[in-house]
Amino acid sequence: MVLSVCVVMYCSSECRQAAADQYHKVLCLGPSHEDPDHPINKLKDAWRTMHYPPETSSIMLMARMVAAVKQAKDKAHWQKLFSHFCSRTANEEEEIAHKLLGEQFRGQLALLHSLFSEALYDDHLSRWFVPEGFRSLFALVGTNGQGIGTSSLSQWVHACDALELPAQQREQLDSFIDQLYKDIEKETGDFLNCEGSGLFMLQSSCNHSCIPNAEASFPDNNFLLHLSALSDISPGEEICISYLDCCQRDRSRHSRHKILRENYLFVCSCPKCVSQMDELDMTSEEEDEEEGEAEGETEGDEMEDEMTDV
Repeated sequence: MVLSVCVVMYCSSECRQAAADQYHKVLCLGPSHEDPDHPINKLKDAWRTMHYPPETSSIMLMARMVAAVKQAKDKAHWQKLFSHFCSRTANEEEEIAHKLLGEQFRGQLALLHSLFSEALYDDHLSRWFVPEGFRSLFALVGTNGQGIGTSSLSQWVHACDALELPAQQREQLDSFIDQLYKDIEKETGDFLNCEGSGLFMLQSSCNHSCIPNAEASFPDNNFLLHLSALSDISPGEEICISYLDCCQRDRSRHSRHKILRENYLFVCSCPKCVSQMDELDMTSEEEDEEEGEAEGETEGDEMEDEMTDV
């Protein structure tokens, strides 16, 4: 049974019980929910100060993995399940390292490792608590974690995008939506249409393409991921999703490669990237800067807005 002192909010009693049965008994803070000195709260606060925008879903996804194994009767089952996810910290063949595991973050990772061990250490999972094991766990979440977007606003925006409208009405609607997001950002900070992060085995086994034939979504406004075709898929054809969002896919080949190398440890060779091999090795930001210099665009307000958007 769930402890009565638990103050975590759930959508239903069934959801609360499911969480308690799987992982929450280990992570429940009870009356220490707002105690800044509790080891789990210290871990969350440390991660918030290191990650932009501030969030706790990534580090707590790692904590839930540990908690699920600690609570499970069949610990080997859960360990085998997690072993199916990619957890390499570098791609030695391509000489690529995950950006959050670079030398510049060594001190921050050491602090996270210490706090993570203090809060959650377990003998059954000792391999996750040695420095290299912690880096692997970190890389597993970084490369496989799927943002869970259940925002009703995002569903409305997608529905608006699907409307067939005259050009003038489309421009007016798009302008209204852009302003709406800016107004929300003024009140709440970055609005990412993302309420959390999860691990999904089927989705994580799909390779990337900059012109995907499928996409992951959350149409039911819950944590259930749907993998939907974007075009006809022939028998035997590989199902590919995009690890980049729509805006990132519209950027230059070099920009896309930079994001994929730093976050997913590979060099993309999808048809779109192959067709753009003759492009200059220049990121979209560098291209914008060159255009700005050529046109003499140096107004402070415009530059500040652009940096904020990035």
